[in-house]
Amino acid sequence: MAEENFQERTEKATPRRRRKAREEGKVARSVELNSAIIICLGFLTLYLAGPMMATQIQNIMRHTMSNAPLIAASDPTFVKVFGDNMLHFFSILLPVFAVMVVIGFGSNVAQVGFQITPKALEPKLEKLDLVKGLKRLFSSRKLVELVRDTVKLLIVFYVAYLAIRNEFDNFFLLPDMSTVQFGITMGRLALVIALKIGAAILVIAALDYMYQRYDFEKSLKMSKQDIKDENKDTEGSPQIKARIRQMQREMARRRMMQEIPKADVVITNPTHLAVALKYDPAEMQAPMVVAKGERLIAEKIKEIAYEHDIPVIEDKPLARALFKMCDIGQLVPANLYRAVAEVLAYVYRLKNKTLG
Repeated sequence: MAEENFQERTEKATPRRRRKAREEGKVARSVELNSAIIICLGFLTLYLAGPMMATQIQNIMRHTMSNAPLIAASDPTFVKVFGDNMLHFFSILLPVFAVMVVIGFGSNVAQVGFQITPKALEPKLEKLDLVKGLKRLFSSRKLVELVRDTVKLLIVFYVAYLAIRNEFDNFFLLPDMSTVQFGITMGRLALVIALKIGAAILVIAALDYMYQRYDFEKSLKMSKQDIKDENKDTEGSPQIKARIRQMQREMARRRMMQEIPKADVVITNPTHLAVALKYDPAEMQAPMVVAKGERLIAEKIKEIAYEHDIPVIEDKPLARALFKMCDIGQLVPANLYRAVAEVLAYVYRLKNKTLG
């Protein structure tokens, strides 16, 4: 039993394990990828909407400065005008914030799909355990993540340095520019630098996403014993399934024995096989097998037939053919019509009946 608990996890995760992990909020997701997409698309949105936003902010400032004497007379502390201007300022930035939220939400959905997982939001007392928290903090996994994040940060700093150095000559031209030219140039420089840094982060994020996928798949792997235990949980143990099949066979056998008294004839092997047939010309297109069995069950079929005065006819080839070709409740196949009709005709003659 101890060996089973330490089996190597080499098997791929089953759909049930994946579904359970997803319900608990465990998915392959890269936070860096979300950040990279937000940075790239966010700065691009800010650049495209920048001129319009700058114009609106400029209008607010121009209105405030030109009406400063009137404002000072009505509101010496400038509290109201400050609040109004801040409200206008945030209303100008609101579309950009909305776009950022949509980008962040869309990048998450693109990675893991849309699903609400209440279990992931449930409070867990084990997270308040200080000892376990310290163990997680100083674990080898956290050390690897620290080294990985440090390397990422150094790469981003290096790319940022190269991006700024390439644009360094343009900074000397800024004092000679007008306010509008200054704003346009700074906006372009900021966009170029941000996109270069974002592209570097995007490459790192793509690699991180592949690693997260690999680590997630590795964490979901199961041992052969895990798969056996899961099958027991979903389908029941082999002993229970065997017992259920046995009960089903017994119930089917009882129903079959109850149909034997309604049969017209029982055809035997004579000792190994027995097949009970019933035929009602008004309701059936052909004779129907109502019971069949071999060895002990065949003896029981014949015993019930004798008790209810049902003729028992010995016909080895026909008995073997019916037993092999027909299931219980099935009509006799056409290639056996002639042989069965001869038996039924003989039975009806014994009972002074006519074949319908």
